Amino acid sequence: MSSNKGKDVAEGSSRAVALAPDQQNPPPLSRYESQKRRDWNTFGQYLRNQRPPVALSQCNANHVLEFLRYLDQFGKTKVHVQGCVFFGQPEPPGPCTCPLKQAWGSLDALIGRLRAAYEENGGLPETNPFASGAIRVYLREVRDSQAKARGIPYKKKKKKRNPMKANDESSSFHMQ
Repeated sequence: MSSNKGKDVAEGSSRAVALAPDQQNPPPLSRYESQKRRDWNTFGQYLRNQRPPVALSQCNANHVLEFLRYLDQFGKTKVHVQGCVFFGQPEPPGPCTCPLKQAWGSLDALIGRLRAAYEENGGLPETNPFASGAIRVYLREVRDSQAKARGIPYKKKKKKRNPMKANDESSSFHMQ
């Protein structure tokens, strides 16, 4: 059984160079990186579908806000409106006609991924529309309105401390 492929690689032929990319598959993307790429592609498609289409270089915070509002139609979180009998109840006893929207946490995570993707794809941090103050204000308003609608105030989660790390830190010197 003779194989030219092995011989070419051993001899360092030009054909071996052509085969090298097949032999070195990049590692699979992490879940975060896959989601970031998918989100970036979705946002790009959204901009291209605008009439007239919007170039990424012309994208601003208003386009991002429109995108976030557009995504609400695909949401799965019931957000009670002010006049709903269940407004402010954490666990309503029955169904209602209030709209389904994107959950605040989902939007916040999405903006984080898009903010990173923008800069990874050549955008400057100073012109990043996902880092705009208007986006932060919008997210804060969504968070607060959803908390009121559920009757549960938003509390920032405290970071869990690693018990092993806590022991290491208590025995080490800390500068204040």
